[in-house]
Amino acid sequence: MGRPKAELQVAGVPILLHLLRRFDWPGPTLLVTAPGRERPPGYEPFTQEATDPSFGQGPLRGILTAIEHAQTRLLVAVAVDMPLVERDQVIWLASELHRRQEALAIMTFQRDGNAAQLQPFPSAFRAEAAAPVRRLLAANRRSLHALLDCPGVVAVDAPAAWDASTWTNLNSPGDLDAIDAL
Repeated sequence: MGRPKAELQVAGVPILLHLLRRFDWPGPTLLVTAPGRERPPGYEPFTQEATDPSFGQGPLRGILTAIEHAQTRLLVAVAVDMPLVERDQVIWLASELHRRQEALAIMTFQRDGNAAQLQPFPSAFRAEAAAPVRRLLAANRRSLHALLDCPGVVAVDAPAAWDASTWTNLNSPGDLDAIDAL
């Protein structure tokens, strides 16, 4: 993108504000930032900001930072570059994790006919998922997909009502232009 994704704007507002408005979340919100990238535009409405202890360890380290700083036993993680995730999806993930008492974390499969693609975000985690995430990081396994090798981490089919746009990622200026055109 040529700059940190947390500095992007969607429809003329900082992407973080765009996401918070879409979620309209009544509970605590936690922003995880990288060292040197604290307090990005739009961070102010978040209940709390936590900074990863080291730079460049990827989204799995961000998940661990979120778990370690969460004010709740369950949390839903959404990547900053996914501007079309909606409140209903966040609620569904939280409810699904709450319903599945044996699960430490839930990720979703995006279905297209018979094909399924694992989508690591958005996802939901219990506080107890910290231990397996730490083990993966210690083994230098930073991929979110590696979480599925951990007991208690499950991937479930996303509800059929979830539009494919849910998993839209902003990876290029053209992607951002397409979102702004909606």
